[in-house]
Amino acid sequence: MKNEIHKYLVQHEDIYGTDLYIENIHLKDVFSNQNKKKLNDYFNAIKDCLECSLGHTRTNFVFGIGNPESDIVFIGEAPGKQEDLEGTPFVGKSGKLLDKILAAIGLKRNDIYILNIVKCRPPNNRNPLNEEIEKCAKYLKNQLEIIKPKLIVSLGRVASKTLLKSEESLSNMRKKIHKYSGIDLIVTYHPAALLRDPNLKKDAWEDFKVIRNGYING
Repeated sequence: MKNEIHKYLVQHEDIYGTDLYIENIHLKDVFSNQNKKKLNDYFNAIKDCLECSLGHTRTNFVFGIGNPESDIVFIGEAPGKQEDLEGTPFVGKSGKLLDKILAAIGLKRNDIYILNIVKCRPPNNRNPLNEEIEKCAKYLKNQLEIIKPKLIVSLGRVASKTLLKSEESLSNMRKKIHKYSGIDLIVTYHPAALLRDPNLKKDAWEDFKVIRNGYING
C-alpha cells in the first residue's frame, strides 16, 4: 500500500506541483481501481493457461470475483459444472447458501473476494490432482498478493489441506487461527458439505461467528 501511495503522490506532483489537491478524492477508490486493473490484467495474462490437462477440458477459466480491496478472501476447491459454464465461482445451490451465510454476518458478495485452489473444472467434479494444484498455486499466490487480505476463509478439506499442507481432518483444522503467507486463515465447511449434511451447519455457524466478531466487528 505504501508503494501505491508513493506512486499516486508522484503522479499528482507531476500534474499539480507540490500543492496537494484532495477535494473529492477518495484514496480508497483510487487504490481499489488500481487493484481491479491489476486483477483484470492478470486475468488476461493467464486465462488461456494450458499448463495442465484441465485447460484442455474446461469451458471457462474461473479466475475469481468480488471486491479487489476486500479484507476477506474465501477459497474453495475447484469450479463445478455450473461454475465452468458461467466462469464464476460459487454459483448454483452452494453459492446461494454461501450468500445466505454471508448475509447472516452482514456481508454481501461485493464485500469479499471468492476464488478456488484451481481455476478449471476437474472432469466429473473429481478432486483436483496434486500436479494440477501445483500448476495453479502461483496464480492463487499472485492474486492474494494483489488483494492483500487480512483473512482467508478456507472452504472444505481439499482447499484447507492444500493451503496448510496438512493431512489433518477438517474438524481438527477448525477452531484455530492458522497462517498462510502471513495471512490469518480460518477453516470451515464447504457449502456443498452443508447441503449434504445439514447437521454441520451449527459448526459452520460457529466458524462464521469468529469471522464476524474478529474480522468484521472486531
